[in-house]
Amino acid sequence: MAEHRTMQRGALLDAARSLLSEGGTEALTFPALAERTGLARSSVYEYFRSRAAVVEELCAVDFPVWAAEVEAAMERADTPEDKIEAYVRQQLTLVGDRRHRAVVAISALELDAGAREKIRAAHGGLVAMVVDALGTLGHQEPRLAAMLLQGVVDAAVRRIELGAAEDPDTITEAAVAMALRGVRG
Repeated sequence: MAEHRTMQRGALLDAARSLLSEGGTEALTFPALAERTGLARSSVYEYFRSRAAVVEELCAVDFPVWAAEVEAAMERADTPEDKIEAYVRQQLTLVGDRRHRAVVAISALELDAGAREKIRAAHGGLVAMVVDALGTLGHQEPRLAAMLLQGVVDAAVRRIELGAAEDPDTITEAAVAMALRGVRG
């Protein structure tokens, strides 16, 4: 029975990812989750008490995977500049990934304090990875520089998500160029 519950929970999270990446946060509703998974709506409530609870679990499951992929890309890089480029480039590459699209949609949601705190903590872990590289480059305020760098990444992510006039590669190259010029100060 426990295994069955785990499978159902996984199916619900998968359905939530699809709904978020197809239609954004408005698409994530309990009736839609029920329809996607073939569960009764009342069954969905047995697994999650609210939309925020679904989102919180998605963050707990998906954010570490995303962060690990960014970290792996940075570890493959040799110089601090290459690490910073990998940090920016890998996050923007992940925009096309369904899990990542769900995370982006989640960031726009009105979340309760608990869910916001989980996202902040996960983002903090991501930003911490680049603080070292910035410190090695001689930044006086590597933490501040890392937060500003993440701001560039977040703006590029939103631009790609919106389906802006520029194609994603153009946005990525512009963000990488801006990040590298900025961190060289």
